[in-house]
Amino acid sequence: MTNNNIESSAIVEVNSQTSDIVETEMVGETDEVKNATKALIEAIKKRAQAEAESAGTLTRDTYLNAVRQAKETIEGEKLIERDRLETAWKTIQEETEKNWHSLFHDISTLGNRFQDAAKAAWDTFNAPRN
Repeated sequence: MTNNNIESSAIVEVNSQTSDIVETEMVGETDEVKNATKALIEAIKKRAQAEAESAGTLTRDTYLNAVRQAKETIEGEKLIERDRLETAWKTIQEETEKNWHSLFHDISTLGNRFQDAAKAAWDTFNAPRN
């Protein structure tokens, strides 16, 4: 079984095994990140297989050489630009700070309400009875 992911106007066939591995290992990531990772893994697998097949018979040594070449290519290329990481980190920090202030405000408001409710209950309890 395969899934189709659309990335940069190209359809990438994703093997169900690849999909299962990514879904298991990347719990909590966005679908965009998961789909990009699936596409990357499939591209690596296809590249390794193509390299092995272009060399002739698919042998263990040929396959290992193709995998090494693919790994070196990937490690040599800049996959995520530093400024994108810095921008993402800054956004996370800003969102965290905003959420902290919102949470602090909500807790403060709740505390004031509890204090008002306790005062009203005390006043009612101590009110003179006819």
